[in-house]
Amino acid sequence: MINRNPMQYRRIAHTDLNVSAICLGTMTYGDQNTQAEAFEQLDYAVANGINFIDTAEMYPVPPKADTYTRTETIIGHWLKNQTRDKIILGGKVAGPRRGMDWIRGGPPCMDRVNIRAAIEGSLTRMQTDYIDVYQLHWPERNVPMFGQYLFEPANEYVSGLYQEGERKAWVSIHNQLETLAELIKEGKVRYIGLSNEQPWGLMEFLRLAKEYDLPRVATVQNCYNLINRGMEFGMSEVLFREEVSLLAYSPLAFGHLTGKYIDNPAAPGRVTQFLGYAQRYKKPNVTPASKAYAELARAHGLSPTQLALSFVYHRWFVTSTIIGATNMVQLKENIAAWDTQLSAEVMLEIEHLHLRMMNPAP
Repeated sequence: MINRNPMQYRRIAHTDLNVSAICLGTMTYGDQNTQAEAFEQLDYAVANGINFIDTAEMYPVPPKADTYTRTETIIGHWLKNQTRDKIILGGKVAGPRRGMDWIRGGPPCMDRVNIRAAIEGSLTRMQTDYIDVYQLHWPERNVPMFGQYLFEPANEYVSGLYQEGERKAWVSIHNQLETLAELIKEGKVRYIGLSNEQPWGLMEFLRLAKEYDLPRVATVQNCYNLINRGMEFGMSEVLFREEVSLLAYSPLAFGHLTGKYIDNPAAPGRVTQFLGYAQRYKKPNVTPASKAYAELARAHGLSPTQLALSFVYHRWFVTSTIIGATNMVQLKENIAAWDTQLSAEVMLEIEHLHLRMMNPAP
């Protein structure tokens, strides 16, 4: 099952960006990882063929007022010593409704003022003139996300009651695209993307871009792993037919799919360090499903990490998989898992488990 395959590079649709099939995530830098540790990770990743780095203005995660901006600042200290055009940098602007009042007072919305303030801050901290792929971290409008799984139309109303009173006002997708178009024209952003998005939202961004000659969405960065396969139901068809590239995040489900919390529920990690965070992975069937996948991996001579990562790395609709690590042992294992090819037998057993415990962590 192990092949020594060189890193693969994949074109982000409708761009000139060839990104590594593995993208290095950075959301631990400045909290769980020091600057020196971050530099070691970044250098190792680049030495092993990774040219794609993902970050966000709100990082590190979980977001806190006293750590806000640390991740981008660390990346800036590293990036200034790199050949800039050899690195493909993904950034994200924070949206409203997440209780982070230390970021521009909320931020209240995805309007021109907030998006422009966000990009200017990110460029300064990262000591660069441009971001290759600039993404809206989550939709401004009312959508289920981060562990929510039902659309609630009552949230469209100021009263909180369905069809009672005044509708809430959202900054239109058209206006968001107009602001992003300005940033592209000014050379501060090369391409745009979405994150934590739904099929309707992606289609609306694409429709308006075509109708008004505005920038076309190049990427969608959404959660995808063995216990969260919602991307396969609806969104994957949109990605295929509309030629949009998926950047898959959380392939190890916050460490649940490494098996470490099965072997030791008190094992050090994000789950035990940040209690109450990541509600997506607090749902009842997460532990049974994670255990079943760990047992499947070990029965076939694989580590749970190899099984989980190889599954995502080699899916037809995944352009790049965003990995994260808090130490070099984890990072090396994650990158080495690229060499793991799952057999048809293993893939069939994964599908059997999926049908028994479908999407326990939406």
